[in-house]
Amino acid sequence: MAQYNLQVNGKKVQVEVSPDTPLLWVLRDTLGMTGTKFGCGIAQCGACTVHLNDNAVRSCSLPVSSVGNNKITTIEGLSEKGDHPVQLAWDEADVPQCGYCQAGQIMSAAALLKRKPQPTDQDIDTAMAGNICRCGTYKRIRTAIHAAAAKKGGKS
Repeated sequence: MAQYNLQVNGKKVQVEVSPDTPLLWVLRDTLGMTGTKFGCGIAQCGACTVHLNDNAVRSCSLPVSSVGNNKITTIEGLSEKGDHPVQLAWDEADVPQCGYCQAGQIMSAAALLKRKPQPTDQDIDTAMAGNICRCGTYKRIRTAIHAAAAKKGGKS
């Protein structure tokens, strides 16, 4: 076991876990933050997506020992009241069906819009390609991302 000082959703937390523990399990099991989901465990489905310094990363394959002083943002920390433009657009476009993948989808979309405030369909397809939706809501996801971009007016 080793001790790690992490910055999660703007708060400093200290955890004592094995260095090879995936960030996903630190968030879910150690810190009790269950918004980030386990999907495949091999960074292929995107359900476990969080932000590391505003970049979308797969937390299931990221050992806590490699996080360092980087800023971690989970779905719980994206906005305090659930009013991030992506979250609002997701609701308006009625994106979720089962909802399981949606936290990861939203986190990937938010990272995309931070990087590219007015993405094209190709930008969206490329950025979201690593997120699997078993319900097949891809068309609504793209619609919601465009709507969020319009809401943000190019601002992050």
